[in-house]
Amino acid sequence: MLLLASVLLAYILFAQVVAAQSSPGGEAIVRAESAMDRQQWLEAETILRQLVAAEAKDARAWFDLGYVMHAKENYAEAIVAYRGAVAAEPDSFECNLNLGLMLAHENYAEASKYLEKATQLKPTGEDPQAALARAWASLALEQDLRNPKSAVESWSHALELAPGNPVHRFGLGEALERAGDTTGAEREFRKANELEPNSTFALTALANFFVRAKRLPEAEETLRRLASLAPKDENEHLQLGRVLSAEKRDAEAAAELRIALDLRADDWDALRELAFVQQRSKDYAAAENSYRTLLTQFAKDAELYEGLGSALLSQLKYAEAKNKFMVCIRLKPEWGEAYGQLALAAAGNKEYEVAIKALDERKERLAETASSYFLRATCYDHLRQFGKAEDNYKAFLAASHGQFPDDEWKARHRLLAIEPEVRGKK
Repeated sequence: MLLLASVLLAYILFAQVVAAQSSPGGEAIVRAESAMDRQQWLEAETILRQLVAAEAKDARAWFDLGYVMHAKENYAEAIVAYRGAVAAEPDSFECNLNLGLMLAHENYAEASKYLEKATQLKPTGEDPQAALARAWASLALEQDLRNPKSAVESWSHALELAPGNPVHRFGLGEALERAGDTTGAEREFRKANELEPNSTFALTALANFFVRAKRLPEAEETLRRLASLAPKDENEHLQLGRVLSAEKRDAEAAAELRIALDLRADDWDALRELAFVQQRSKDYAAAENSYRTLLTQFAKDAELYEGLGSALLSQLKYAEAKNKFMVCIRLKPEWGEAYGQLALAAAGNKEYEVAIKALDERKERLAETASSYFLRATCYDHLRQFGKAEDNYKAFLAASHGQFPDDEWKARHRLLAIEPEVRGKK
């Protein structure tokens, strides 16, 4: 959607078409437009403001002023100018289209009013059919999230006027997908790709569709084509790495992610994905380094602290792992699993009371599991609180159902060993 929006919003600069064939500005409007051709925006603005101050119904001057203010990225003033153009020439296709586009750019709800009106008017440029197609496409983009069915109709109108436009095919595909017609969406994405087989835009649309549909082999194939067409585009390698990671092909995923990082060392999304892949493939030292680098940039990211803590825990670096999990919890106190990780690190560091407290916090947020019962039991056992240890060993055995045979053997062994202590105290 963002890619499509960036392409369509550029239509506001589609041509320096005047809103009317004549202007009371005479020679002055010619000088202003000459300055516009040279991108001398301040000179053009000065002339145009004098013209509209002298004649408020000069649609051509208002239109040109809107164009200038857009070029200067003063969008609020561009809207004012295009409103002036529409007021002066209410039935001008160009004035209504550019006002609608500018309002859409600034997220005004009334944008669709002017875009819809533009679709009912006659363009004055050299290629009126293409211009009208742009108007329908711009209206469709404005409708996309609010009313997918209306968007489908508008994209269809755009395609009737410009059937060879792959951007419009892509837009129709997205609208169909949001309306629930995934078959139609795939058809349009493929047609966009057929129109421009080597277009990275069309291939990206198709790849994204396969990713959303969880059709990973097809997504992989499409992304490999993209990577071959744009080998220096780190984003293609990042997306391919993500798909390979989703397929749990960690070695291949890591290779693509490293290519992305070689192309752009500060691609933090690629490094984050690589850290996850390294962790899952048990390359804990590499994952630790990746997470440490990420934390230099994102010092308040709880997920990164959890990732680093997990990498440290897997390397039996219990004390530092415990500290990272504690930072994670301070940043995201509702994260139940982080308390479980903290409990493991604290128990490994022989801080059994800290571990029990962490398990209690976990219990406030998540249901108990066989593993949490077993860890709590061993902590109480180490603290020689045998009655509580017995209760938790029994709870573990009731919940385990043969899933953890080694721990079940240990639990039964410890229940026999501590029984005299428990019965003696009773």
